Amino acid sequence: MITAEVTIQAQFYDLDPMQVVWHGNYARYLEQARCALLDRIGYNYPEMAESGFMWPIVDMQLKYVRPIRFAQTVIAQATLVEYENRIRIDYRIRDEKTGELLTKARTTQLAVRVDTGETAFDSPPVLIAKVRALL
Repeated sequence: MITAEVTIQAQFYDLDPMQVVWHGNYARYLEQARCALLDRIGYNYPEMAESGFMWPIVDMQLKYVRPIRFAQTVIAQATLVEYENRIRIDYRIRDEKTGELLTKARTTQLAVRVDTGETAFDSPPVLIAKVRALL
């Protein structure tokens, strides 16, 4: 499938009182990787809107394997695993130096028609064509 990755360095403002990245900030890291993936496909948020769809996240699962600490540099990787009826992306966050797995995650997004607010149970043809062109 199609994969993209971003390099992220944990900042002081990302930390909780225990000096590790606060769990809520992981969603931001996933978003950065997801946007890199959607850019690679050519179907990021502006293109979604142009196609008449918004894609809310309806499910997000995270497994914290090891903490991310201040100034640690990580690679957040996003891989498209489903696209015909929904967008499902698997994520892996690894330490840049060691490659150690730190976090596993998955998001699911459904297509919602902008004009009616109704859920579409098939992905728009424009997304399917863009993905298939890269496979």
